[in-house]
Amino acid sequence: MVHPFNRIFGMGDKGNSEVEEPAYSPDEVIQLEVERIQPNRFQPRTIFKEEKIKELAQTINTHGMIQPIVVRKLDEENFELIAGERRWRAIQFLGWEKVSAIIREMSDAETASVALIENLQREELTVIEEALAYAKLLELHSLTQEALAQRLGKNQSTIANKLRLLKLPEEVQTALLNKSISERHARALIKLKDPEKQLQMLQVIMDNDLNVKQTEERIAKLNDPKEEQQKKRPKLKGINKDIRIAMNTIRQSLSMVSDTGVDVESDEKEMDDYYQITIKIPKKK
Repeated sequence: MVHPFNRIFGMGDKGNSEVEEPAYSPDEVIQLEVERIQPNRFQPRTIFKEEKIKELAQTINTHGMIQPIVVRKLDEENFELIAGERRWRAIQFLGWEKVSAIIREMSDAETASVALIENLQREELTVIEEALAYAKLLELHSLTQEALAQRLGKNQSTIANKLRLLKLPEEVQTALLNKSISERHARALIKLKDPEKQLQMLQVIMDNDLNVKQTEERIAKLNDPKEEQQKKRPKLKGINKDIRIAMNTIRQSLSMVSDTGVDVESDEKEMDDYYQITIKIPKKK
């Protein structure tokens, strides 16, 4: 029998010529000692919510194990999880000594792929976990983003956007994992090319509880403060030539100060009887 992920990635029944002949029927359900099972080292999920595990444990305790876990043999005594870590954790919480399991013969690449795909199909991963899963699948199977997208039935742009998040600083990725910021916040941060500025803006977002639109506006201003200031300037049409010269002289002076590295902020407003220019110069450069 060909496993579903083998159909996706074009591998045969064994997937690896070095894998030994199976000692168990591929669909045989056995009762396996829980203590002999190790977690999947390729598990993309990094966050397991305790309350969800407890809820699952209660369901299993009431209705039993509807679907067995899948493991592979590591040696004569030990097994490694391939699929079903939440069920395995729930069984541990219940203190059961044995769990219903199916034993499969799989290589490292196959085991990693099944774990990744199982979690991607559940759609419960954080965006960072999802991005890491895509990156691992690309590495395991030497695929292009477009080829991976076709095999998973997703848009190539979806995969590309997720992978870009992995270029953000670790602190930003952690904030995403903890859901302190949204994916749209993170994608806005990508527009700031300097990692230090990305971290500074992350702190601003979290301290001020900025929404995505507010974040994008602040980032646009940081990327091109002169353009933002241009938008605020009133049009100097139909006014006295001397006033135009005075206004432009002030603007040029502010631009010269800004060129020295001082973060000067200015705001121009046209009132009924006069023009108002507000200038903010930070105390520290």
